[in-house]
Amino acid sequence: MKPLRIILWVLIALSLIVGAWGVYDRLVNGHENAAYGSYVVWGLWVAMYLFLAGTAAGTFFFATLDYLFRVRLFQGTGRLALFATLITLGAGLVHIWFDQGHMERIWKVYTRPNPQSVMAQMVWGYTLFGLLTTVMLVIALRVGRREGGAARARRWLAFLSVLGLPLTLFLSGGVGALLGVEISRPFWHVGLFPVQFPVFSLASGAALMLLIISLFGDAHNPQQAQQLRVLAIATVVLQVVKLYFLWADYSQSLYGGLPQNVAAINAVLFGPYWWAFWILQILLGSLVPILILVLPGVARRPAWAGVAGALVLFGFAVARANIVFPALTVPEIEALQQAFSDPRLQFAYFPSPMEWALSIGILGAAAAAFLLGYTWLRLSVVQQEVA
Repeated sequence: MKPLRIILWVLIALSLIVGAWGVYDRLVNGHENAAYGSYVVWGLWVAMYLFLAGTAAGTFFFATLDYLFRVRLFQGTGRLALFATLITLGAGLVHIWFDQGHMERIWKVYTRPNPQSVMAQMVWGYTLFGLLTTVMLVIALRVGRREGGAARARRWLAFLSVLGLPLTLFLSGGVGALLGVEISRPFWHVGLFPVQFPVFSLASGAALMLLIISLFGDAHNPQQAQQLRVLAIATVVLQVVKLYFLWADYSQSLYGGLPQNVAAINAVLFGPYWWAFWILQILLGSLVPILILVLPGVARRPAWAGVAGALVLFGFAVARANIVFPALTVPEIEALQQAFSDPRLQFAYFPSPMEWALSIGILGAAAAAFLLGYTWLRLSVVQQEVA
């Protein structure tokens, strides 16, 4: 484990160096060096926000297996799940914050909110979710370090879990609604989105827990192999459901024949994003991890389980990009891209070096925060934590 920690810290240090340049460029030059413009208004950072915020919602569910449903197999994993929820939520919100034109005006969503705005509802929801998760983590840490008041703390954790579950459903489904209400983008205007996104969140949360337990679980815990096996089964099932949703979405859209929708799907399947879809999302992000996890002897091995979890997470990150990018690269009006000529009036999009650097830096900072918190807060799995 020690050589692995050294490798992780080296990678984190490199990512922070790269990220520092990205942050500097973004703060000094604004959006000037970003690849999006007047037509393609959302890019890599929005895709990463969708991925990370959804992962946070899904990971919270696995904390409730410990604190609400009292599943003995996952006893002691709640603190890791709660901390991972906060880290991924923070990383997602930082992404979308840097995407804003006026970052300093974020406070106005609290003082001048529009209750009918899905985006304003999401900001308030994330705030409540972050506060609730923080309170739960503090209580869980106190349970692990104090003998008195454990029963009362467990009741509070269960009560807060009850409040948190519908909130996670609202947030993950709300992200789908945030895209689904965009009637001008037929590729997004899909009734399945508010249903798909909670499933995607749960699947990415299962993959993250698979990765965390394989890397940071207690090697002396006889239940670790069974934990990995159950998470592997959940991951495989949710991957199959994800592939079904994908088929249902694309087949319905192609059968419907709406030109803008068909053009966006063709851009994913056969156009400029074909490699991201078929190779990164389907092959590496779905089929390879399914193959790894359906083998019982392999799925119980932490190294292979961790690889599968990482691949699933990677696939979901690419999947979010394949939702965001293609819809914006199809002109709303035919021949619009020929009407004006300017680098900012393009319908082709691929993230710029500055965008990649900023995202790499944020992910590196999130990984560093998790490793430091794991050590300082003593978040290792403790089997008797809530016995």
